[in-house]
Amino acid sequence: MLQKVLPFEINTWAFIASSLLISIAGGMLIYFILFYILRSIFRKFERDIALVTLNVSTYPALAIFVLAVLKLTCERLPSVQIIDSFENLISVGLIIGISYWIVQLFIQVFIYYLKDYTQQTEAMWDDVLLPLLEAVVPVVVYLIASVLSLRLLGVDLTGIWVTLGGATFVIGFAAQGILANFFSGVVLLIDTPFQFGDVLRLDDGSIAILGKIGVRVTQLYIPDKHCDIYIPNSNLQSQSIVNLSRPTSYYHYSNQVEVLVDHDLCDVKLAMKEIILAHPDTLGDIDTKLNMIDSHYQINELIKQQEIGKLRLNSELAVILKLEEIQQGLEALVVTLQFAEKGGLTEDEIENVQLEYREIMTLIGLKAVTEKQNNRAVYTLQEVRDKDSLIELVRRWYRIWIRDPNLLDDDSYMISEEWERKINILKRRSQRLYQKISNPRSEETRIDDYVMELNEWFQKRFKEPRQKWQEPQIIIKGTNHSDDGVTYVEFKLNFFVDDIKLENGRRGERVSSQIYQEILEYLKSKNVNLANSLKQH
Repeated sequence: MLQKVLPFEINTWAFIASSLLISIAGGMLIYFILFYILRSIFRKFERDIALVTLNVSTYPALAIFVLAVLKLTCERLPSVQIIDSFENLISVGLIIGISYWIVQLFIQVFIYYLKDYTQQTEAMWDDVLLPLLEAVVPVVVYLIASVLSLRLLGVDLTGIWVTLGGATFVIGFAAQGILANFFSGVVLLIDTPFQFGDVLRLDDGSIAILGKIGVRVTQLYIPDKHCDIYIPNSNLQSQSIVNLSRPTSYYHYSNQVEVLVDHDLCDVKLAMKEIILAHPDTLGDIDTKLNMIDSHYQINELIKQQEIGKLRLNSELAVILKLEEIQQGLEALVVTLQFAEKGGLTEDEIENVQLEYREIMTLIGLKAVTEKQNNRAVYTLQEVRDKDSLIELVRRWYRIWIRDPNLLDDDSYMISEEWERKINILKRRSQRLYQKISNPRSEETRIDDYVMELNEWFQKRFKEPRQKWQEPQIIIKGTNHSDDGVTYVEFKLNFFVDDIKLENGRRGERVSSQIYQEILEYLKSKNVNLANSLKQH
């Protein structure tokens, strides 16, 4: 005997069949759009972020679309226990699919490209917080997804929440020291008084180089003991630390020398200043240093140091002159903008400002290029290999610098990495300003501020100019009398070393020792001459 099929059952099965067909057809259409149309478009882009996002999103998007269609189908069907259970399973699948998609986008797109971006920035917090976010955010997303899934499956979470609350209180109380170190580390990273590689003087007087601020402890390298120490962040935050690398990486040294009172003190004082200036690793007027550099440190082991030092100073002088030319151009551009902004920028004024800025970019070593992307103009700057540009002069300078026989292997890498990073930041800042100048309508009254900001960055962050106060100082402190009645004049020698971070933090000690040795050799010859003069009398 045949069972009679009711009309609503026929309609139900027809609706299910049509929904399945829609999901299949829609899935195929989405697959075609994602894999063939969008992929072919995104592959033409200069940056691959759109293509990577598409690759990460394709299969999760297809799965979510199919599950969403099935869920909508179940919602339209009569409420039956088996259908409701199936609908809950689909909802769980949707939650899992969406959470997986969010995590993959976060790790493979957001974190990946943010890491790539922050490698070219001057901030240090990203080196710790980004790995922390990469580890914590997926766990939080999956935890929320698990809670929602369990609720949909009818699991009572009341007991679990009570247990978790009690456990959280116990763990928080037991780990309060760890949490204090964690939040101290976050504070040190955000309101940071340090940068990686900075040379610090700790409370106990020891010199340390900052290696890494971690989640719980900070890693410091002690050059004197050639070892790493790890200080809890809360302890570090409570110390009074002197940052020897700030506001500049130049480091102040002092030596004391005693000279017989019978010498011509003016000649001795002048000779000491010349000896300090003749050393290539001390600060001072470069023209004066170049005139003095061949007059001292002539022993065989230091001749190569002086030869490389002379080449380096000449290259640095070329960089300084080019920077002065660029800064003068930026200052002139500010004047132009301030005059033009008063009545609003006209098309002719915008064109003149662009022309003036392109001339500055030529000095830097960048060329303006206008490209068409998606029927709109995109303004970009490209590097030009011009030997007289700032970028090429900087590269020539640091490549000579790394030939210094006193540098270690790590120093060569550190110098190259630091200056290439600065060059990349310079390109990005110049590009950002060029885009604003090329399309100033929304911010036409602020363009001069952006130009001044770039000029200030050149002076404070790219290469700090040599200042008069960095010149060597020779001070007479007083006199001392020996037991045999000989009177000595006590001189204090103050000078700056160019970069304390180099040579495993011992560059200053080496420079100070060489200067002291050269002064002693000079005084020895003066003593001989003085003794001969006394004999003649």
